[in-house]
Amino acid sequence: MTEPAHLLGAADIRALAEELGIRPTKTLGQNFVIDGNTIRRIVAAAKVDPAETVLEVGPGLGSLTLGLLDAAAHVVAVEIDPLLAQRLPDTVAHWRPNAVVRFDLVLADALKVTELPQEPTALVANLPYNVAVPVVLHLLEHFPSLRHGLVMVQDEVADRLVAGPGSRIYGVPSVKAAWYGTMRKAGVIGTNVFWPAPRIHSGLVAFERQEPPQTTATRGEVFAVIDAAFAQRRKTLRAALSGWAGGAPAAERALVAAGIDPSARGETLGILDFARIAEQREVGPGGAGPAGAARGGETLR
Repeated sequence: MTEPAHLLGAADIRALAEELGIRPTKTLGQNFVIDGNTIRRIVAAAKVDPAETVLEVGPGLGSLTLGLLDAAAHVVAVEIDPLLAQRLPDTVAHWRPNAVVRFDLVLADALKVTELPQEPTALVANLPYNVAVPVVLHLLEHFPSLRHGLVMVQDEVADRLVAGPGSRIYGVPSVKAAWYGTMRKAGVIGTNVFWPAPRIHSGLVAFERQEPPQTTATRGEVFAVIDAAFAQRRKTLRAALSGWAGGAPAAERALVAAGIDPSARGETLGILDFARIAEQREVGPGGAGPAGAARGGETLR
């Protein structure tokens, strides 16, 4: 029986960190996985096909990277920290010498990346808690080749991403994620598999891309309605969308035309409902919509 390939453990991670003279920072949301079984669990849950190219964001010291190289045809890692990025290729060369040609590293902010050396079909990442939602939405927007994936995020964020209409935690991340596909909770990861150990558990979110809703409105126009609806979530949609529509009467007309009760609240609507509302926005003088109305916002409450 073949021994499983070595994955980085606590001693390996601490030795690498000491070599580089680094301490994980809260600013970059750095919590390194130090448990090989957790890496195997993440890779298995991601259902990576051996022919796939996987995009990894925030590879850090390479814990997950090695596991992904064992499962995928190619791995493209995007790292924002220059020191970590400089060391990672050597880690791959040491532990997976035969996989060097199947690995690309991009030194960049994942929130600004719009091109990659390979076209990824899967996203698998341990995402920094403070930017997890905008990173996921940015990558789904700019890389339509991403068909599925698995991200590890703060457990509370995971619950918000997968929440459905009517849930207390349903909000902007839930609806915007639904534009791109279906999200489901794939597990919870404890704190003791990280260094340093975070104060809260992490959640695994698996997603499958689907075609966006059929609508004459653009993604930006639909997202502007979502932002407006949840900016004051305790208000009725008639009131919450008044700024977006150019007044409460215009908001009510748009809602009625879309078949939505003006007295309803945003947390009761699905992505198709928001798309229908966006289609009914009245165009102001010059075809630009009501003055001062939101256009394609990216609020992530």
